[in-house]
Amino acid sequence: MGPLMATTFEQETSFAGAPDPEALAAGQRLLGDLSAAVTCILCALGDRLQLFEALALGPATSAELAERAQVDERYAREWLRALAAASYLEHDASSGRFALPPALVPLLAVPGQPMSLGGGYQQLPGLVGPFDAVVRAFREGGGVSGEAYGEHLWEGMERTSAGWFDTLLPGPWLAALPELRAKLERGAGVADVGCGRGRALISLARAFPRSRFVGYDAFGPALEAARRNAELAGVADRVRFEQRDVSSGLSGRYDLVTTFDVLHDVAEPVRVLEALRAALEPDGTYLLLEMRSADTPAENVGPLAALLYGTSVLFCLPTSLAEGAPGYGTLGLPESKVRELADAAGFASVRRLPIENPFNVLYEVKP
Repeated sequence: MGPLMATTFEQETSFAGAPDPEALAAGQRLLGDLSAAVTCILCALGDRLQLFEALALGPATSAELAERAQVDERYAREWLRALAAASYLEHDASSGRFALPPALVPLLAVPGQPMSLGGGYQQLPGLVGPFDAVVRAFREGGGVSGEAYGEHLWEGMERTSAGWFDTLLPGPWLAALPELRAKLERGAGVADVGCGRGRALISLARAFPRSRFVGYDAFGPALEAARRNAELAGVADRVRFEQRDVSSGLSGRYDLVTTFDVLHDVAEPVRVLEALRAALEPDGTYLLLEMRSADTPAENVGPLAALLYGTSVLFCLPTSLAEGAPGYGTLGLPESKVRELADAAGFASVRRLPIENPFNVLYEVKP
């Protein structure tokens, strides 16, 4: 291929004759989206290989980056050029060095922060891994088992939620519930349903050492990782995990029960909510975190909605349908539906808490 020049989609397709302006505009947009998709895969590579963290140390040539990150120089060179072409990196042609703009450092090179997108990039290979199985589900119906998704999806999801659970949950989220926070400080029983790798419980156990915590999940591999995480965090003495279908009930009574982005995936949501209500002490609290969603699909528009609907197509919907769930999808539980389900399960009240989060809504539900 010869040298590439900065061309427009119109110039690239002018051989076809006088093009339709609307088709040209659509083509430009689709080409941009396709370019962005490939760029995201390159960001996943950069995250996996810690290239962004190496660049955050300062501008680097491809050889310098290869030395810092311990990767092959030729691959580093092509990766740098690609992300510079996408305007993710700055390039000084005179020195041959590439730089990560300061505004992108907290997004790409600082793991564990609420603004970090590294976990999202890590999820991408895992989301598309069972692509053929999702195609088959489209044609034949049914779902795709969670076992079909690789470790990078589960680890990426854990990393994505870590910024919320490690900072927002024990901080501003519980600050909106001072009585509950005081109860946790004195010592309370807590259950997290659909706990995954245990990140939320581990964060709470660190913040409230007098309380005791139980995590429930039906997916065995997640619980194995949760137990390892609790050991590494030094909280295994007050956090335990149990593999259980909670629709048949929990194995105790609790002052606080939580579900974090779980309810839209469960097979029998009303039955699960009834089990959670039965497990609460009379003055207990159920904290329900769900994706921020409008009442109608026509209102769920824009880049974030497209990302969440896409995640639903590739993961949430197939895995929930595989378990016989109604298949609400990632954006299937707006506030009106949450209130409807809670009322059907016999809860007395639902209060939307005043937290600022572009992804989620947090509800205080009382028995």
